[in-house]
Amino acid sequence: MDALLHMFDYGFMRNAFLAMLMLAPLLGMLGTQVVSARMAFFADALGHSALAGIAVGVLLGVSDPMLGMVGFGLVFAVGIVIGRERGTSSADTTIGVFSSLAMALGILLLSRGGSFSKYSAFLIGDVLAIDAADLLRLAAVLSVFLVYWLFFYNRLLLTTLQPSVAESRGIRVLWQEILFNVLVAVVVMVSIRWVGLLVINAMLVVPAAAARRLSGSVRSYQALTVGISLVSGLVGLVVSYFADVPAGAAFVVVAAAFYLASVVLARRRGRA
Repeated sequence: MDALLHMFDYGFMRNAFLAMLMLAPLLGMLGTQVVSARMAFFADALGHSALAGIAVGVLLGVSDPMLGMVGFGLVFAVGIVIGRERGTSSADTTIGVFSSLAMALGILLLSRGGSFSKYSAFLIGDVLAIDAADLLRLAAVLSVFLVYWLFFYNRLLLTTLQPSVAESRGIRVLWQEILFNVLVAVVVMVSIRWVGLLVINAMLVVPAAAARRLSGSVRSYQALTVGISLVSGLVGLVVSYFADVPAGAAFVVVAAAFYLASVVLARRRGRA
């Protein structure tokens, strides 16, 4: 216990702890809708497109890679929705094409002159590198998300489950989809710097997938997802500190253990 408390003697660990208290619930709540709307592939594609965002930012002379990622992510998210609505290909095909192109473009541009190694940290992330400015940025994103969730969740849920009914009630389904995709893009791009693009999708999906098997209502589904995400994040942070491994990867391993436990419990309930 003393060793556990001792890790908070370091400022970077206190910052990482505060960040995880905000980041884990944010990803958990967002993940419930991502799983319900079957958008896991879209979230994964967003993560891969981050490389293109960094590359575009470098070409435009943007000093902060996150600005390039967020800007590109917004264009990517809107483009996916419009392409899916107006195109003749399936949603998975459209997302796959956009994702492959964005990732290839990012690797191509960032590899010029053998400079890709400078950006390899974005692959695995580093939550221990969060500073005070990052905490304020994350708090701002969380605040915007909570306001959105409070005022638009019912419309979003109806749009996801019954789009025709939503249209009949005057809800603009296309704009709801664009707004949510934009929100996902912002959260994913802001988080990648700290958790890594290789695991960001798993951090969104795995806690929600585990909770979905054990929940009997929307409210319990969201609460359990946030709980699993928060526990996974904090345990992953502790593992990261003592084992010197990426916190994002540790988060996913802990969340995956919850998922496996949920599978076992769900089967036992089915037999009872």
